[in-house]
Amino acid sequence: MNYSVKHDIQMKNTIKSNSAKDIDDYISGFPEEVQAILQELRQTIQKAAPNAEEAIKYGIPTFTLKGNLVHFAAYKKHIGFYPTPSGLEAYREELSGYKGAKGSVQFPIDQRLPLELISKIVKFRVNQNLK
Repeated sequence: MNYSVKHDIQMKNTIKSNSAKDIDDYISGFPEEVQAILQELRQTIQKAAPNAEEAIKYGIPTFTLKGNLVHFAAYKKHIGFYPTPSGLEAYREELSGYKGAKGSVQFPIDQRLPLELISKIVKFRVNQNLK
């Protein structure tokens, strides 16, 4: 069975549930292929913001550092990344190839995450929160 068919069968909803107790619990609710993507994203955020704390807020993984820093979530066809509107605005040109809204960007789940760009955005948000 190819990845996209398997993925669609196994991922019925946006997230496992709003009851994940921590990020490990949240990630464990997804198929292995999606878990690997989420772990890679998590590690990128941890490296860019080593002093940030992990939490579940609004039912999704959240990193905090003197307030909310960034959030992320897995969806059926994309990974949602939520670095606040200012984090997106600062990198608008580099994010122009992705769907998004005022405070979010969607990375297609069947493409590699732009980890270097995500790292830059997280570092930008760290600087904002520390000011």
